[in-house]
This record gives sequence, structure tokens and C-alpha cells, in this order.
Amino acid sequence: LMALDTLAVFWMGGLLARRPRGAAVATTAAVLVVLGSLFGHADLARADDSKPGDAQAVDDISKTRIAYVITGEPGVDSISRAGLEGLTRFLIEKTALEPGPPAGVDIAKDELSFFPLIYWPIDESAPMPSQAAIARIDAYMQQGGTVLFDTRDQFSNGIGAGSASPATERLRDILANLNVPPLEPVPSDHVLTKSFFILPEFPGRFSGSPLWVEASLDASNTENRPVRTGDGVSPIMITANDFAGAWAVDENGDPMLPTVPPDPMQRVYALRAGVNIMMYMLTGNYKSDQVHVPVLLERLGQ
Repeated sequence: LMALDTLAVFWMGGLLARRPRGAAVATTAAVLVVLGSLFGHADLARADDSKPGDAQAVDDISKTRIAYVITGEPGVDSISRAGLEGLTRFLIEKTALEPGPPAGVDIAKDELSFFPLIYWPIDESAPMPSQAAIARIDAYMQQGGTVLFDTRDQFSNGIGAGSASPATERLRDILANLNVPPLEPVPSDHVLTKSFFILPEFPGRFSGSPLWVEASLDASNTENRPVRTGDGVSPIMITANDFAGAWAVDENGDPMLPTVPPDPMQRVYALRAGVNIMMYMLTGNYKSDQVHVPVLLERLGQ
């Protein structure tokens, strides 16, 4: 633009007209060369704006995707992926949400902020994450993401037992380096129990372990307030029920692992638990307001 402006000033001042034709042509050619050089560099600058990993980042944010932590244990990672694929199918079938395929993430280097929920199966055989990787998880949780830790050890002395299982011991080592809020089992009046399905408990492949979430600062309730109040979403969830094991399906959509005990409805409830967790992650505590509508209308009528 500067070169064009200069050329226009020359022309308006008569400089090009007063000069010999050859000189005028030479001047114009020089200006065009400058223009070409400028525009060429502009194209190069635009090309240089792209960075390695941009295509993957665009793919990650184009659709809602559930992520799982790659532990390095092939058996664990394959079940995690198959489990999230099964949950994704169920979400598409039962809700208006159409998530993209699940994503495996390396917490030491991959961008985590693209995912609302990260499923982390705890395995004592997997290497202990580095302090830098744990710091990245901590930052992810502080910035609004949620990590679902699954020790998968309900029948191996899970959380709260006198003698903890190796998976629970590993989880405690990880949590010792995180800024973890006070936790409590999901109360009966928590939004998670009714974010989509009505659920009194959250089984997985196993049943009996509570789902731990951030404790509410305001636990008071009355009969006219059927959902616990409070804003925000718990940055951490912990279970020992092996959610991915219950959700896992093969290429034909058939379950890969049996539930314990072998109850077909337990798998259904496990999938519903996954739906409730995703709805809670994506919508927050909106139902703590919505369920009050009948009471508000009744009061307005009075």
C-alpha cells in the first residue's frame, strides 16, 4: 500500500509524465517489483503462521471429545479406548450430543484444554507420572477441566479401606501432588443424580464403590430445594467401579468384559452413569435452578 501511495503521488505530481518514457516505465517497473516483493513476503508470512500440531488441534475442537490418559500399558489403554467408544455410541443413541471419537492423551506433552473430561485409569504397573506432567493436570483442573480417576479395584480394598490396594496407593501418590479440594461421595441431592437419568448410584463393571466428587460448601437443603445449590463443576471424580470396563464394546458393539456380578442391567446403569457425568460436565448445575420452576410458579400463583 505504501508503494501504491508513492506511485500515486508521483503520477499526481506529474513526475512520471515529465520524465522520458523509458524512465517512467523503469520507475513503474521498479515499483511493481517492490509490490511483488511485499506481497510475496506477505504470502510467506501467512504460510509461516501454521505450526506443527495445528491440524490436530482443529480436529480436537471441531467436536466434543472424551479423552483418556495413555498409561503405557497396552491392555489398560485398549479397554479405555473401547470403553469411551462404547459411551460415545450410547451418548449418540440416547442424547442430542454427538461426540467425536475418543482421544488418547499423553499428559506430559499433549494439549489438555480441548477436552471437558479426561478419564484416567490408575494402574500400579504404569510408570509414575513426572512432576511436570502432574503440574499440567493440576493446571487443567484449576482451569475448568475434570479428571475422572478410576482405580478399578472395588474388590481389592478400595478407597477408605484399612489396607489399600496398589492402585489406590498409586492414586494417593498422584493426588499428593495435586491441589485436591475436599471430597465426598455423591449426595442423593447432587445434580449428578439427575443431570439426565435419575440415578441413585454409579456402578461400572463393579458396583458398590461410591463416586467421589468435590464436597459442597453449602450442604443445607429443605424439602422445597430438591437439588443441592452451588455453581461450578467438580474438577475431580474418583471411583473404583471400572467405568471403562463396563462401557467397553468391540467392533460389533458387543460388550467386551462381563460385569461383576453378571447383571445386564448393571451395564445399562453404568452407561447411564456415563451420560449423567457428561451432561454434568457440559451443562454444570443448571438443573439446580430448573427443578425449582414448579415451586416458583406455585409461589407466583399465590
